[in-house]
Amino acid sequence: MDEKLRNMTSIYITKEDEMLLLFRQGGRVVSDTWVGAAGGHFEENELNDPKACVLRELKEELGISENDIRNLLLRYVTLRRIKGEIRQNYYFFAELDNEADDNIVSTEGIIRWFTLSELSALEMPYTAKFVIEHYLKMGRKTNDMYVGVTDGKRVNFTKLSEC
Repeated sequence: MDEKLRNMTSIYITKEDEMLLLFRQGGRVVSDTWVGAAGGHFEENELNDPKACVLRELKEELGISENDIRNLLLRYVTLRRIKGEIRQNYYFFAELDNEADDNIVSTEGIIRWFTLSELSALEMPYTAKFVIEHYLKMGRKTNDMYVGVTDGKRVNFTKLSEC
């Protein structure tokens, strides 16, 4: 196998019927598109701990700690083969705590709250677009975890059950 692995996390933060997204600018892999509120590449010591990665990115990029959110869950893991890489994305979802300030500033680009009905019209990275589509249709009604694999046309999701 000549491909390299690229492991990344992303977090989507909600409050009521809104979701916080980032227009990432100047990113190494993803740039000039709407992505989760925070996220990025795993550090070497985080390779077996995507939650540690997403919490570090949340703190670095938004100044938000785990105490400022609730119901943090890994909801989606996607696989995509592109440009000589196998990209594994770990998508977390959480709710902004009622006591936390929702006037959030990002070090990575423009941060903005969108209503859930606005999300489908936004330009997003390939797998993220399908994750949000799936989340809006069925993922937000459950706490299940899903795995998604690209087939060149879309991302096919399967519920990941413990067995």
